[in-house]
Formats: sequence, C-alpha cells, structure tokens
Amino acid sequence: VQMEKQVVDGLREVFHTEPLHRLITERQADIEQALKQDLNRNTYNTSLFELISIENDIKLVESDMADWAAPRPVKKNLNSTLDDVYIKPKPLGVVLIIGTWNYSWAMILQPLVGAIAVGNAAVLKPSELSEHSARLMKELLPLYLDKEMYQVVTGRVLETQELLKQRFDHIFYTGSSTVGKLVMEAAARHLTPVTLELGGKSPCYISKCLYIRRITWGKFANCGQMCIAPDYILCEPSIQDRIVEEIQKTLLEFYHKDPKSSPDYCRIINTRHFDRVLALMNECTIALGGESDRSQCYIAPTVLKNVLPHFKIMQEEIFGPLLPIITVNDLSEAIHLINAREKPLARYVFSSDKTVFFSLPVSGGVTVNYVLMHYTVDTLPFGGVGNSGMGRYHGRHTFDQLSHHRACLIKSFAMESLNDARYPPLTAARLRKAKFFMQHRLCSCSGSAPLALGVLFELASPVWLSTSRYL
Repeated sequence: VQMEKQVVDGLREVFHTEPLHRLITERQADIEQALKQDLNRNTYNTSLFELISIENDIKLVESDMADWAAPRPVKKNLNSTLDDVYIKPKPLGVVLIIGTWNYSWAMILQPLVGAIAVGNAAVLKPSELSEHSARLMKELLPLYLDKEMYQVVTGRVLETQELLKQRFDHIFYTGSSTVGKLVMEAAARHLTPVTLELGGKSPCYISKCLYIRRITWGKFANCGQMCIAPDYILCEPSIQDRIVEEIQKTLLEFYHKDPKSSPDYCRIINTRHFDRVLALMNECTIALGGESDRSQCYIAPTVLKNVLPHFKIMQEEIFGPLLPIITVNDLSEAIHLINAREKPLARYVFSSDKTVFFSLPVSGGVTVNYVLMHYTVDTLPFGGVGNSGMGRYHGRHTFDQLSHHRACLIKSFAMESLNDARYPPLTAARLRKAKFFMQHRLCSCSGSAPLALGVLFELASPVWLSTSRYL
C-alpha cells in the first residue's frame, strides 16, 4: 500500500496539465475563429459554453487527482482484519473519444482530461460537421500533446466506421441516440465498455409564470443546438399567453429587434439540419418568430403554441431554436405525457412549491427553477438514462468512468489457524467458524481494530476449537 501511495504522489509529475491549458489559452483566438465559421458563435459565447468548462476540469484534476488515484480503503470483515484491503483505480488502456459538433471542443477535451488523468492513451474523433474545428484540432493537438499517446482522426462516416472496427478499451461517444446504438453495436463485437452521452426531449414544466428569461436563455443559446436545452414547455392553458409575452420581452432584451444581426445569436450547423428543423413547424401555430434564411442557415427564435402531443415536432429531439408549448390541466397530466416518452437527458420544473420536484419522473439530471445549470457543477455526475445514454462524466466522475477499479487484497501471513475453516475436510463446526468470520464486519469506530484483534486471538486459540460459545 505504501508503494501504491508513492506512485500516486508521483502522478502530479506524470499528468502534465500545462500543455492542454496552454492550448486553450495560447490558441484561443484560433478556436474562436473556427467556431465562428462553424456556428457563427462569438468570442464570449465560446468562453462561456466551452473554454471555461475545459479549464475548470484541468484545474480540478491538478488539485484533486492525487486523492482520486490513491488506494481507497474499504470496510473489512473479521476474516481480513489483519490484511490490506483496498480499491485501486488503474488505466483501461486506449480510449476512443467521439465528439459532436455543437460543442466540438468541450465534448472532446473534457473527456480527454479525465482519460489522461487516469493514464490512458486516447484516439480523438471530432465531428466532421464542425469542419473548421475538426481541422484545427487535428493541427493543434500534436503541437501540445504526445502524438504517440493522443491522436486525432478526422473524416466522415466511413472513417468513423473503420475506427469502430478497431479494438479499444473504452468508447466515449457524444451525439444522437440513433448513432449511439450503432456505436454500442460496434463496441459489443469486442466487449468494449461504452459511455454514451446522448440526448432526448427534455421537458420544462411551468406551474407559474416565473423567471421565464432563464428558459429563454437556455433554449436559444447556441441556436437551440444543445442536448440539454428545454425541448418543450408544459403549462396550464391560463398562463400560455403570459409565457409567450415574457419570452418576447426577453428575446428583445437578449437579441434586440433583429436576432439575425445580433452577435450573440448563432446559426444552424448546415443546410441539412436547417431543412430538418424548419420542417418540424409544418403543423404548428407560430406565436413568435418563424423567420428563416437558408443562405445563412438562420432560423429566428421561434415559439409555437397549442402544440399537440402527436405533432411531428413532438416525435424527435428538436435541436434547434423552436420552442413548442403544450397545455395540460395539472401536474399529473404533465407527468403522464412525459412518461409516455423516452427518458430524457434533463428535466426542468419552475414552481414555488418545492414538492413538485419529487413528482418528476426519472431523467439523466434535474434542475429546478433554472435550466442547464446542473451541467456546470463539476462535482455532479453528468449523463443520461435509458435512451438518453449511459455512464457519466465531469470531474472525478470522468476519472472513475475511464478507469478500472481493481480489487486488491494483500493477505497477512499471520493467524494461519483461522484459514483452517476453509480447508478440507469440511465439517459443520468449520463451516460455522467460517460463517462467523465472513459475516462479521469491523465497524469504523475508534478502537475497533484492537477489539477485533482481541477477538481474533481468542477465537484462534485452542479453547475456541473445543467450544461453540461464540456461535
């Protein structure tokens, strides 16, 4: 155990956070320019939604990695009281990280920070849709990281399929549920474990017209292209129009009269997604927005009212700047509608009654009276459930997800007579003795170790062998 601790103390020398930190600081202007070309995202949004979170993960690893990597003691039973028993996180090997295009840097570098911290090598596959960011990542990473240990592979579907034919020790994929199933199918050929960060239709239930600007911000940031953006609103009919009015006021505050000319309003990633998002409005009544320009992949912030559950827009994740409103009579009807769909990556509720929170169905995460913000707390695990994914990451959770927790027991040579209970010839008396030692755990209270040793010495004596007074 002491040797393990010495190794852990040296990990700070092995994991160099400086190169990654230098990458995002020295080449920040290049990263911002690439994201401007991919999504029309400006400097401030790039820092707010990507670079700050990457930097936070690096700083967290620098400060806490020694604790994460240290041997983790576990409770013992009487049978192991003299032994060293602990869990030791170990590297898995080579991790494949497949990123997505909406946050093309954070969705690659945040898992990479955890992979490096554990001691894994990694192959990175950025999305081909964010082509400027992918090209820049392939150019920059070899300048800052060991190119033998950390490689970037670019390309489209065929290149990704070829990558998935290779044997990896873990696959970390961020993207759609449809592609997530293909990734899991490919991983199954090699029995490779996977982390799938997918998405879904994250509902937002509003019991009163409270802090609507928080919802407006979370929905239309990055032009709605966010896996945990509020996908649709559920509210009572009496407050629907008031919600629309509040959203209109907030949009004017955020993007002024013309969102198209606002430096804070992004664009749809490409014309294929533009056409897909625009087609979702066909059956809907537009309450706000609706304007579009295909030449710029621009769709205005749009609110749709009186939407019905069977409409096309309610059959798939929107991933764009459309916000449908469905009216329900009460919370129970809202829960019934939510439960009729796949488990989403997030659920949101706005209510002054905190008990409403406990009524929410299962989801990857929950935020009450705000949206998105659970993602920013690096001590919380981020991940989906069911169709919205599996596994979790952020901070220590990334470290644990990308490591093997090896069970370690270093047996003492002392008290060999206690082992006789397991050796043939087995008898009823030996079984009773084995059961006693295996089923009695040591408490963590002060003084338990001397007490346990006293019991061991007494039980190991010849007196114990001739009596069953302890059973």
